[in-house]
Amino acid sequence: MADSSLFTKKKITIGIIGMGRIGNVHYKNLQKMPNVEIAYICDIVATNEWNKKYPLAGKIVKDYHEVLADANVQAVMLCVPTDLHPQMTIDAARAGKNIFCEKPVGFDDNEILKAFKVVKESHVKFQVGFNRRFDKNFRRIVDYRNQGQIGDEQILKITSRDPEPPSMDYVKRSGGIFMDMTIHDFDIARFVSGEEVDSVFVAGGVMIDPKIGEAGDIDTALTTLFFKNGMVGSIDNSRKAVYGYDQRIELFGSKGMAHADNVLNSTTTYSGSESTRGDKPMLFFLQRYVDAYFNELVSFFNAVLNDTPVECSFEDGIKAIRLAQAAKKSLETGQKVKVQDI
Repeated sequence: MADSSLFTKKKITIGIIGMGRIGNVHYKNLQKMPNVEIAYICDIVATNEWNKKYPLAGKIVKDYHEVLADANVQAVMLCVPTDLHPQMTIDAARAGKNIFCEKPVGFDDNEILKAFKVVKESHVKFQVGFNRRFDKNFRRIVDYRNQGQIGDEQILKITSRDPEPPSMDYVKRSGGIFMDMTIHDFDIARFVSGEEVDSVFVAGGVMIDPKIGEAGDIDTALTTLFFKNGMVGSIDNSRKAVYGYDQRIELFGSKGMAHADNVLNSTTTYSGSESTRGDKPMLFFLQRYVDAYFNELVSFFNAVLNDTPVECSFEDGIKAIRLAQAAKKSLETGQKVKVQDI
């Protein structure tokens, strides 16, 4: 888990590039980190009114090159649309800036690998925003695994269902369900198990909204994972769970099983003569993973300040994309598909 010593020792100066929904989530968390200086906020739609909207920001700019040109900026956060990630990563790395990049790291393989090469050559830190790695419940499963209490891993089960579908505008530019939604599950499958996936098989369809199908995507999927160590796994996805944001993981092995259940609106239950009732899962991902978003930033800043490895690397980002690509191909061909290397 993220080390709270960040808040009492060193100072870091950063710039946020992109102030959509996720950029604002990070800004709110940064308000709770007194030794983080937000030197810049950058967005192409920024206005003079943003000085009041973001009082912690030193400067509000529209051109991200202004952020990269400032020698005092130690790190940047890329919260822009996915297709902009590779070029901004290249520019930031060449400017010597450490980089926190939202997932996925890109859409185009050639652009992604070029950015990956530049980051390696520039010797800067690069962390991918797979926030679920920093959820305390999922990390507890990893604790049990590391302590040997799972034994030989045999089955991994992941349930990941959204409370409602995204807008059609979002669907059309998301890269598809595997690149947008399941990619989180692909990453957490590798993280929780500590193992690599050899191949995948996918069954799925359009069961919620025909417009999603018309846009060339699906809204319901079941992905079978075949791990290199022989274990098997499953990921079931739905774009619409009417009861809330459904997030569960189970790791089963020769010595035992660890299970992380949904986080509910409250732990209170009512029991009467006719029924027993409890609260639903939290409705929105920003509620469910509020602490995870905070912890991933602390982890990144600590890696920069203490020159230690990041907890979610560029390699992790590419491996999740390789899983998403294999899943898409399996859906299209109806065949089991081998996951390609970086």
